[in-house]
Amino acid sequence: MKHAGENMSKVDTAWLRMDSASNQMMILGIWTLRPRIAYDALCERMRDRLLQYGRFRQRVEEDGGAARWVEHDVDIREHVVREKLPRHRAGGAEAALQRRVAELAMRPLDRRRPLWQMHLVEDYEGGSAMIIRIHHCIADGIALIGVTMSLVDGGAAPPDRKRRAQAEDPEAWLADHLVRPLAGAAVKALEAAGDGAAKSLAMLLEPHKALSGSGEIAHTAWQLVSDAAAMLLMPDDSPTRLKGKPGTRKQVAWCPPLPLDEVRAIGKALGCSVNDVLLSCVSGAIGEYLRAQGDDTAGVEIRAMIPVNLRPMEQAHQLGNRFGLVPLVLPVGIDNPVERVYEVRRRMNELKGSTQPLLAFAVLAVAGLLIKPAQDAILNLFRSKTTAVMTNVPGPREKLKFLGSTLEQVMFWVPQSGDIGVGVSILSYGGSVQFGVMTDTQLCPRPQEIIDRFEPEFAKLSLVTLMLPWGEP
Repeated sequence: MKHAGENMSKVDTAWLRMDSASNQMMILGIWTLRPRIAYDALCERMRDRLLQYGRFRQRVEEDGGAARWVEHDVDIREHVVREKLPRHRAGGAEAALQRRVAELAMRPLDRRRPLWQMHLVEDYEGGSAMIIRIHHCIADGIALIGVTMSLVDGGAAPPDRKRRAQAEDPEAWLADHLVRPLAGAAVKALEAAGDGAAKSLAMLLEPHKALSGSGEIAHTAWQLVSDAAAMLLMPDDSPTRLKGKPGTRKQVAWCPPLPLDEVRAIGKALGCSVNDVLLSCVSGAIGEYLRAQGDDTAGVEIRAMIPVNLRPMEQAHQLGNRFGLVPLVLPVGIDNPVERVYEVRRRMNELKGSTQPLLAFAVLAVAGLLIKPAQDAILNLFRSKTTAVMTNVPGPREKLKFLGSTLEQVMFWVPQSGDIGVGVSILSYGGSVQFGVMTDTQLCPRPQEIIDRFEPEFAKLSLVTLMLPWGEP
């Protein structure tokens, strides 16, 4: 039986269909709170605020190659569930929480219901812990930050349904933000070369005509997108033990928070951004891990795909996915911490102003139009050249309150896809910054061994920075 509903965008459809035995397309988050919060109060908060967003009340129905959002009668207790961690196991409560997060990372969400779930550990180290699972087809990380800010105490109320209903059509957005800028650049280049083709290409500056007008113009528009995407063909990154065919089990680990002021001070002394410092430390930790396994890292580089937001924050309430991806090649083979941070800075500067995020968004939109085997073939061109997915998100500077308790610690991971087996997250929150890793156990059975090298890499960079001959002629 078919139900009336809202058509899912092409990009969100692509994410819906990316689930596999090795990678579930879930955004996975962890909150720790003190003091404890009550299960009934959590259910009430989610019912009152989260369900104001239509996507969290809707299940997905698929019909052939299309998908739609359909209203569902939500039983909040099917989506907010109690968890009890096993006691007296190696590593204590944090290790038990990490094991449970890893198990839930591979448990598919129930397609008969809206694609989200929260797992409450009511008694965790004197407080509570929450594990949050949300399918990527609902929203990207930036949009979910807006959702989070409406859930906390004193947070902004969810936007009213009328405002959310006025969401911009994603395909029109794609035309305006991809076809128009690229066509403009092409027209300028052709005019400079005196090519008469500029006249016909200039018609692409009217994106609504380019995508819905004559077949010839639409064909030219998509050919332009195709040609631009072809420029993204990248060489393979270095083969390492972190790259290969993943299995069906995950493991996660995270480190104690670092003071953000210390990271800023090191960055200022070196003329680098906070991101440069953190990404350099990530590169160093991975390099040290590989060397500890007996691997030669001379000249080794691994590519990490980094999500880049493509929408104004005031539109985050619309949910869905509006982000692109840029490839950052991490110089894990550089052992000298100062040399490495400057190399990371150089590479990050090269990515600024790049059109690659828009192109990646376009690839996902096109993939969502195709049958799943064709979608997989397109996306594998990206995934086969990538070792990790990495996020680096600045969170609130002050700690938040939730149901009267303090939100002490936050960590989350975006999903890896295809054969990518490593996810890296950097999150600043409440004056600190935290580093977390999720790995496929077949490629990296103990991600804690990477995590344990993150803080020493920062300490090494800090020490070397202090030893530099500042102020000398």
